Amino acid sequence: MFYAIRGATTVEENTPQQILTRTTTLLETIIERNCIDYKDIVSIIFTGTKDLDAQYPAVAARQMGMVDIPLFCCQEMYVKGSLERCIRVLMHIQVSEPKDVKHVYLEKAKVLRPDLADEILTIAIDGPAGAGKSTIAKAISKTLNILYLDTGAMYRAVAYKMLKSNIDLNDHQKVVNVLNKTDLQVRYDHGKQKIIMDGKDVTSLIRTTEVSQAASKVATIPEIRLKLVDIQRNIASKNSLVMDGRDIGTYVLPNASFKFYLTASLDERAKRRWLEMKANGVEQNIESIRQSIHERDINDQNRSFAPLKQAEDAIVIDSTDKSIEQVTNEILGHIRGSLRKG
Repeated sequence: MFYAIRGATTVEENTPQQILTRTTTLLETIIERNCIDYKDIVSIIFTGTKDLDAQYPAVAARQMGMVDIPLFCCQEMYVKGSLERCIRVLMHIQVSEPKDVKHVYLEKAKVLRPDLADEILTIAIDGPAGAGKSTIAKAISKTLNILYLDTGAMYRAVAYKMLKSNIDLNDHQKVVNVLNKTDLQVRYDHGKQKIIMDGKDVTSLIRTTEVSQAASKVATIPEIRLKLVDIQRNIASKNSLVMDGRDIGTYVLPNASFKFYLTASLDERAKRRWLEMKANGVEQNIESIRQSIHERDINDQNRSFAPLKQAEDAIVIDSTDKSIEQVTNEILGHIRGSLRKG
């Protein structure tokens, strides 16, 4: 069986000692995590950014005793805005048994593959309805190759269940009792979130105005929020992810790695929701959508338990006159800039 294992690290200074020390640590980590014997290594390719010329990274491998392994060093092309003082490794191995290889990214190189970093990366995106949270969160998760957890979909699913069961949403105890008997699961299929309720995929059934309004009411019930927050925190404790909602940065993940608060004008948010519904084949008057969003804003901001609120340490972004790509790049810029600083 033939495998290629990737790795990368960075140095603070362009000195022989730093280059050799960091490269040695990278190679040792790759070998340790993948249980590799030197005899299994077929070859290793090293690359360095143009700002590193004090030493060949391959020298570290020779100093580790890899005297019979073919090594190759080359300089990377310069790309504007790319990670500086970076050393990359591509190790080829051949083993007799199948192996679940583990790629390794250390130091500031973690920004290249945050999904493979040792620390779990959590990104909280809050904001009112229609601000573009879900769209942006999905784009961020795709770019960083981490999970996207749509918390709003979970509340919508609960609301959908209550509407289908003809449960009075004002009867909080009955709502709680029904949910306690309901099997609610969040699953991922090729990176896409699916909401499974009592064994049925309801993901495509929960995006109506009726369900949205009901979800806002359901979210005011403390017992419901506590139950769903437990599920959300459990997922976040095991996976790097982007989570969007109303109170992610203030309540669900108060210690999130990054917090953002997206907003937009009421008219812009109504227009976006109208276009979304139209694309899904749902016809709705834009003024009624505007009124619905306005009412939801009031409900979300004034609920007694975990209301919609901007976290004090959140970065605020007004997306009214910005494209999805612009907002996504702005958020990615903040994240990557911070990770590079370490």
